[in-house]
Amino acid sequence: MDRILLSTLAHRSPEEVFPYVQSFREYPRYTDHLKDVRVNGDGGVGSVYDLRLVWWKLSYTARSRVTDISAPESLTWELVNDIDARGEWRVEPEPESAPADAETASRIYFEAVYDPYSADKNAISLPRFVSLDWVVDKVQPKLLGEAETVVERLVADIEGRPRDVELTVHEMP
Repeated sequence: MDRILLSTLAHRSPEEVFPYVQSFREYPRYTDHLKDVRVNGDGGVGSVYDLRLVWWKLSYTARSRVTDISAPESLTWELVNDIDARGEWRVEPEPESAPADAETASRIYFEAVYDPYSADKNAISLPRFVSLDWVVDKVQPKLLGEAETVVERLVADIEGRPRDVELTVHEMP
């Protein structure tokens, strides 16, 4: 299993940050590869999100289920189709890291644990002569850049203005 663990600082309290983390319907605004999100449920535990991803010549809909919510600290999820993956969004107060012009701060963590080789080869329509191994080799290095874009745009929404954010990489495959 591979693991990605990233974090960044938002200049808001966990109570202000968590609704943004939980709002999966807004995620297409944060990334160029997530085209739309459909939800089956009320957004709580058990809700299932269809996340339509498009990259290069590939299109894939990941189905993610919310497995636990402990607001404003944590939201866990798992993919329920085609690949073994699960993860967590975690928000921890970190007021000591707030800059002088902010009242408080929170650290936002994103964790994903996955097995890229558990993917159902029939679930992704690959172009002729393109192997799943080739796709995995091309996608994995792009994950960090994509995560940086998502986090920067998420923090801009949370704080109401864009700024440079520092992404801390705690673990990468």
